[in-house]
This record gives sequence, C-alpha cells and structure tokens, in this order.
Amino acid sequence: MEYRMLGKTGEKVSAIGLGGAHIVRASSPSETLRIVRTAIDAGITFMDNCWDYALGEAEIQMGHALRDGYRQRVFLMTKIDGHYANAAAKQIDQCLIRLQTDVIDLIQIHEVIRPTDPERAIAAGGSLEALVAARQAGKIRFIGFTGHKDPAIHLKMIDQPFAWDTVQMPLNCLDVHHNSFEKTVLPVLVKRGIGVLGMKPLAAGAAVREGVATAEECLRYAMSLPTSVVITGCDSLARVEQAIQVWKNFKPMAEAEMIALRNRTAPRNERAILEGYKSTGNFDGTVKNPHWLTTASVTA
Repeated sequence: MEYRMLGKTGEKVSAIGLGGAHIVRASSPSETLRIVRTAIDAGITFMDNCWDYALGEAEIQMGHALRDGYRQRVFLMTKIDGHYANAAAKQIDQCLIRLQTDVIDLIQIHEVIRPTDPERAIAAGGSLEALVAARQAGKIRFIGFTGHKDPAIHLKMIDQPFAWDTVQMPLNCLDVHHNSFEKTVLPVLVKRGIGVLGMKPLAAGAAVREGVATAEECLRYAMSLPTSVVITGCDSLARVEQAIQVWKNFKPMAEAEMIALRNRTAPRNERAILEGYKSTGNFDGTVKNPHWLTTASVTA
C-alpha cells in the first residue's frame, strides 16, 4: 500500500485519506468509531475534518475515535471557517478541544471560494495571522487552504506571499470539462512542491449516482494524478472497506484509460451540471456561518 510525500513537509501519508464530513452520517456514533478505527487499522493515516462539519460533531466524534493511542498513528488535518484572525483563533482552540489533542498536524483555511478571500485571509488581521501564531505556539504544525469553486481563486491564493504547505481541491474524472483544477492548479502545486490534497474523487457522489463511472474507477483516477492524498467520504464500514481495497490493489491508470474515462463523462457534465460545488452554492458551508467571516467580535 502506497504512502506519499506531503509536498515539502517531510511527512509521508497514506495515498488515500478518510473524509471527516461523512463519518457522522453513519448509523450511530459507535459506527463512526468503527469506521475511523477500521481505516487506521488498515493503514490509512490521513484524517480530514473541519470546524463546521455537522456543527462540530464530526470533530467531536473523530476525537473520541482517536483515543486509546489512535491519535499517535495518524496525520490529523482540520479546517477553519474564520477568515479573520479573531474568529480563526477561537476556532483553532475549539478544534483542539473537540479533537482531544494538543497539536493538530495541519489546519487549512476552509473554502477560499470568493474572489476577495485571498486578500482577506492574508492581510493584517486575516486568518493567516492566527494560524501563524498558532504554529509558533506549537498548536499546529502546517498550514494550507481549501476551495472547490474556481481554479482562478486558487491560483490567486497560491500567489499570495506565503509558503503554503498544502492545498486542497476537487480532483476527479469530471473536473477537466469545466473550470479544471487538474489542468490549471495541479501543475503549479507540483512545480512548487506544495502538498496536493485531492477531494471529491466521486464528484460528491454524482459520478456514481449518474452512472458515468464506478466508485473504484473514480478513486483510481484521482489516485493516478500526482496527489499526496485523495480524501474520500465513508459513511459506513462497507464504504471504508471498499476504499481500503482500492488502495491495497491500486495500480495507476494508463493515460489512455484516463482519457477514455474523461471522454465518457464529458457528455453528462455540460457546464459542470454534475459538479454542484462549482456551479451552485449548495456546497458552500461557510455561507451558513457568515458571522465568522466578518471582523466583528466573535463570541460563539
């Protein structure tokens, strides 16, 4: 089973990672615990989460699952919604408490999806200020950002005067047809040695639901790209075991196979109709927490 370098961080992580948003969709908290621990026992080391997933319950349940020595076996990542320093600092401390850890390996600025987000996050008083302070205080180790809307915004953020450790973005067999992160952002990250975190390998499930590709094809495609890790959502033991099997048996797709899969998906994805995270606001979690995106004092 393959472990890959996480950019220039010096860390190696499993080529497939466990998404935090889906674990709380399991049938019960005990099932969530089994999902997380089954993944880790199989060798998956990369754990994804976010401050706003299920109103914090995703971090709480993952923190519970990482007890009993499991925390020491993983590379733990979470994300914060606050795009200003005061909100970001509060969220960082909340994440530490929920995840039951003194140090989070990687925190990313969540949903850099608006044209003004890069300048806001990087400016004095922006969220990056709080993240750098947290790193200096030993609360976190690495810093990155995420987004799913527009590759141009990603490129703008990458070009800000900061050495990002990681960048997270959608990478799947549908992406190349509209506002492609694979075509425009991925080569830049590889060239600069920034860790590539692929997300939505099944296009938020649309590729499989619409019958344009199987889950196994989707995961293989994303893992065949120059990613550090492909994060996949698993809401049941069956799903996590499926992901484990794809990882165990992984063989990179040949270029001809990847082209054929892209061509097969193209007619069904006109104007990113199957990529709602690009074409609609339905996936924009930060929209649900607007008070964390302002400079006003945050007390929640």
